[in-house]
Amino acid sequence: MSKVFFGGSRKMGRLNQAVRGRTDNIIANGHLILLGDANGADKAMQRYLAEKNYRNVLVFCMGDVCRNNIGKWKTRNVHSSRNKKDFNYYSTKDVLMGNEADYGFMLWDGKSNGTLNNILNLCEHNKKVLVYFSPTKSFYTVENKQDVSKLLEHCDPDLLRKFDRVLGISTRLHSRQQQLNFA
Repeated sequence: MSKVFFGGSRKMGRLNQAVRGRTDNIIANGHLILLGDANGADKAMQRYLAEKNYRNVLVFCMGDVCRNNIGKWKTRNVHSSRNKKDFNYYSTKDVLMGNEADYGFMLWDGKSNGTLNNILNLCEHNKKVLVYFSPTKSFYTVENKQDVSKLLEHCDPDLLRKFDRVLGISTRLHSRQQQLNFA
């Protein structure tokens, strides 16, 4: 049984029909869905999986209490020595989900650092990622850093600079720096 890491932008609180259809394929194949507990895409996916009465879900939470576990699924509580609940704190559980997963399914608004970081982490571990890119309402299969670079071509140059500052994407991608306007 394959494990699929589902993640997405906190600003994406609804699943459209196309995303639901892809999720139905995951359900039909009985894959284990690794899912976070954040508001936004995580919570929207939890709501949909609960509506479908899908039980093959593992919710990852930081600390002892989940922020959201709509379906009352099994949980994996992740602890960190960090006190500040910031990007690095919450990305701890994302790294674990990415390590355990065989594949990724990400909903990205083209702005979220966390979702882009998850896409990059999965690619760096040679794991295929299906990305729903909301600005174009399109799905992209991302298998390597070249695919990530192609996806980033749809992003605003100011956002690319922010991604480079926060995530170091120019270094992580090792190519196409000039074309992506990181200067």
